[in-house]
Parts: sequence; C-alpha cells; structure tokens
Amino acid sequence: MNEHQKQFQLLAPAGDFPSLAAALQNGADAVYFGVGKLNMRSSATGNFSQRDLPELVRRSHNAGAEAWLTINTVIYDRELVEVRRLCLAAKQSGVDAVIASDLAVLQIAAELHLPVHVSVQANISNCLAMKFYARYAEVVVLARELTLSQIRRICRYIQTEDIRGPGGRPLKVEIFVHGALCMAVAGHCYLSLAQANASANRGACVQNCRRTYTLQDSETGQEVLLDHQYLLSPKDLCTLTILPRILRSGVSVLKIEGRGRSADYVAAVTACYRQALDEYLATGALPLAKLSAWQDNLAQVFNRGFWQGGYYLGESIDAWAKAGDSQARRRKKFLGVISNYYCRSAVAEVVLQAGGLAAGDTVLITGPTTGAVECEVQELRVQDQPAAQADQGQRVTFPCAWKLRRNDKIYRLDCR
Repeated sequence: MNEHQKQFQLLAPAGDFPSLAAALQNGADAVYFGVGKLNMRSSATGNFSQRDLPELVRRSHNAGAEAWLTINTVIYDRELVEVRRLCLAAKQSGVDAVIASDLAVLQIAAELHLPVHVSVQANISNCLAMKFYARYAEVVVLARELTLSQIRRICRYIQTEDIRGPGGRPLKVEIFVHGALCMAVAGHCYLSLAQANASANRGACVQNCRRTYTLQDSETGQEVLLDHQYLLSPKDLCTLTILPRILRSGVSVLKIEGRGRSADYVAAVTACYRQALDEYLATGALPLAKLSAWQDNLAQVFNRGFWQGGYYLGESIDAWAKAGDSQARRRKKFLGVISNYYCRSAVAEVVLQAGGLAAGDTVLITGPTTGAVECEVQELRVQDQPAAQADQGQRVTFPCAWKLRRNDKIYRLDCR
C-alpha cells in the first residue's frame, strides 16, 4: 500500500465473485461483502457462504486489498450463536474487519479481538456518538445526511481530542461517495416492515420507495399533478464534482454503495473513483475534461440519475428519480456463455443462446475470475468463415485481448 493509499482507502462492494474480481481489478483498496442472512443486502444479492470466507480473503489480499465482512442487521437473541460462529470464522480466515451496528456484534467482535467498523446503520451524527463508538471501532461510518461542515467538525474533534480506536491508532472516518440513497434516515426506515412485514433493517427491504405513487387531495379526490410519480425514490449519490472538498474534510475511507449491483457497475464506478482519487492526489485538481469523461462512464451503468453532492452540500432533497429502474445509457442483452477461449490466438468462442451478434458490436463479459471486461467485436467468424453478423443458435468466434474463461457470461451492450 503506497502513501496515498495509507491516507485514503477506496472501498468497493462485492455481492458475488464477479463483482469481487471487478472491484480488485479496478483499484479498490478494500472490499466489503456479506455472508448468509445477517447483513443489509441479504435479499438483494446472492451473498456468499461462510465457506467462501478463506477464498474471499485470499483473493483480496493477493490483490493488495483488505477484506471487510458486514454483519450489520438488527440481531435477535436466537442469532447470537450464529454471530459468534461467523465472527470466529472471519477471524480464522483473516478477515480484516467486521462492519456492524448492533452492540451485540460489537461486543462479540471485541471479545475475539476482531477489528470493528461501525456501520452507517448506527446513524453517527455528532462528536459524542462518535466518541462512544470509538471504544469498539477502528473506523466509523458517518450518517449520509450530514453536511460537509458537520463532517469536518467531527474529523477535527478526532484530531484535537486524539480519539483512538481499540488498536491505539487514530479513529478513521468513512463516508459514502457514490450509489443509491434511501428516502429515510439510515437505520430508521420502517416502510417495508409496515407494508410487507419485511424489515429493511434486517436486510429484507422490498423497495417500496422505488415504486410509483399518486398524490391525491383527500377532500376533493383530485390528483395533484407532478412531473413524475416516484415520490419516495431519490436519485443516486454522485460526489465526483465535490471529491476535492471531501478529501480535505478529514475522512479516510471513501465507500461505494452497491452490493446488489452487477460486476460491470462495480468495475465502472470503482475505476472512475480510483482514477479521480489518484488524479487529485497527484495534481491537486480534477480537470474538467476528465471529470466529464468519468461522469459519462458512470452514466453507462446502473443509475437512477445522479444527485451531485447529495446531502453533503446542505441542500434540500429535490433530486427525485424519474424512473424506478436503471437509467443507464446502455442496456445489456444476454447472449450466452463463453464455451472456449484460445489463449495463443486470443480468440473467444460462444454459442449464441439468446440473441444475435454483429461485427462492430460492443460486448461485456463477466465471470468469477474475469470480473467485468468490455471489448469491441472487430472481427466475427461463423464456422471459421468471416461473417458480418451471426444469429441466435450459431457458434461464433471473435478476437478478445482479455483472457476469458469457460462459462463466463457474455452480453451485447446496446445504446438506449
């Protein structure tokens, strides 16, 4: 880890092995993931199993990154044995930290001398709350609703009061820099629980806020006209334009939201923030041309539109999503899986199971080791003969400089 990485860590999500590979290949200093059901994305992604822990840690450490395990739901008595078992497995596997908010998890991790990072679910919003959690934690994640001035005040308090974690090192502050936002204060949304008996604070949110609603005057019965129907769904947070101000605020860890997102999302977002962070640390500025290019790259993958700066700028939330699903500028069309890759000639082979392919198309390939890579189909061959296009059901080959693996998934990327 170089001097810049010691000062700042870029933290990326990993909901499955392809996303893990994508994060590590694109410059993440640390990755965070869930195992089983005791994490806030247990229903949004396939999750890993406890037996995956050694492999998760091995891959992360081999890439020079840390591996952080989330156990950040509300915990009930019947789950305490499972929590202890999971923490023990994490320690034995070499997990670098556990992300948690329930005091039971903090206590169990402390007993096992397992480093703790306090989750955003704890809603830390002031200096005294931060100081309380410092007795357990090496890192605290601040509430997403704070302004930059409030964040700076907490970071200055850590310095002036010399607040340290259990390991004796100065307490680090982590904030979210990109990804989905909730219309509720972190850890205090009960909409899903009230309507579907599925608690968001147990990782089972049914995303009521992402649906369309109508606003009606209860006295007259008339609907209130709005420019959209997504009354509870904010746009995604994007902080590229204020990244220099964030880096000067005193925070140490920059977190990307998205354990429920695909590998191409993780690859694109991690790469953009890695490049932006390195650019600023090297030059002290973010050139407008590069900033525009990074923002364009972010718009290519899953997003609900962007709220530039989010709550950090102290502005009221008027950035509501215009659609419930992704507004990415490109759509993914699943074509099939890689049946072979010829390393010497750098040629991929695929049977088109669900669509056609043409020379000039851009394809996305994802896999547990491959991560997420894109390439342009510059040459297409069907039955070893040059072809301008191929139809569903045909076996095709095309050159690809990236090393691919059998059973990697391949998608055609189409502009909207």
